[in-house]
Amino acid sequence: MTRPISILVATHKDYEFPHDIGYQPVQVGGILSKDKLNIERDDSGESISELNRSFCEITGLYWLWKNTTAEIYGLSHYRRYFSAYEETLELKGQKIASSHSLGKLLNSYDVVLSKPRNYWIESIRKHYANAHNSSDLDVIENILKRDYPEYLPTYEKFMGGTKVSLYNMFVMKAENFNKYCTWLFDILFKAKSQIPYETYGPYQGRVFGFLAERLLNIWVLHNIPPQRIRFQSVKNLEGEKLFQKAVGLLERKFQGKKQA
Repeated sequence: MTRPISILVATHKDYEFPHDIGYQPVQVGGILSKDKLNIERDDSGESISELNRSFCEITGLYWLWKNTTAEIYGLSHYRRYFSAYEETLELKGQKIASSHSLGKLLNSYDVVLSKPRNYWIESIRKHYANAHNSSDLDVIENILKRDYPEYLPTYEKFMGGTKVSLYNMFVMKAENFNKYCTWLFDILFKAKSQIPYETYGPYQGRVFGFLAERLLNIWVLHNIPPQRIRFQSVKNLEGEKLFQKAVGLLERKFQGKKQA
C-alpha cells in the first residue's frame, strides 16, 4: 500500500508522538535495544539496525527506503520537527507542522530542509575538523573523486562555506528520495570499510550520522535549484541549548577540545 506521505520519526525511547497519519514513529537501533517499543522498528525486513551506534537515525532512513512505499518521504526526530506552517499540530504544548502542510510545500519546492546554522567564524570543513576526525572527510572526498567527480565542485563550495542544514531532516518526493538514498548509502557503505569507527568513542562513533548531515546538503545543493529549496525552522520540543553549543564551538576551535 502506497502512503501519501511518510515522515520518519526516529526515536530510541518511548515518547509522545504526533497524532498524524503522515508521521511514522520508528524505533531506530531496535535490534540493539532491550526495550521493544510498541511502534515500528528498524530491524524488520531489509535493515541495517545493527549499525545504529555509528549510523544514528540513518538506520531508520534505510529501513524507510527499503521497506515502505510513499509518494512523499521525510525524516524528523522524536523531539525535533519542522516548525508550524499553515496547518499545525500541538505536541507537548508546542506547535509543529502537520504532515499535510509539509507535503503542500512540495507544490512549490522540491525539498524542505532545516533552516541552516551559520558558524560564522569557521568553514564547514574547519568545523568538522575541530569537532570530529578530519580523516573521515578525506575518505568521503576520495570516494567522490573516484565515483562521483561531478559532485566535487559542490562539495568544495559547501565545505568552504559556513552554513549547514542539520539533523538529517528533510521532506521530498519519492523520485528524489530514491535518488538521494541510492547515492547516500553507496557512499556511506564504501566509507564504512575505510573509517575505523569501531575504535572511536561513543560520540565520535556516530561518524556516519555526522557525515550524512553534510552529504544531504551536498546532494541537495548539487541537484536542486536554489529557488526550489525551502528552508524551514526546526522546533525542538525540549529546547535548544544554544549557549552551551556556542561555548563548545569556541572551545573546540581555540582549545582543541573534542568529545570522545
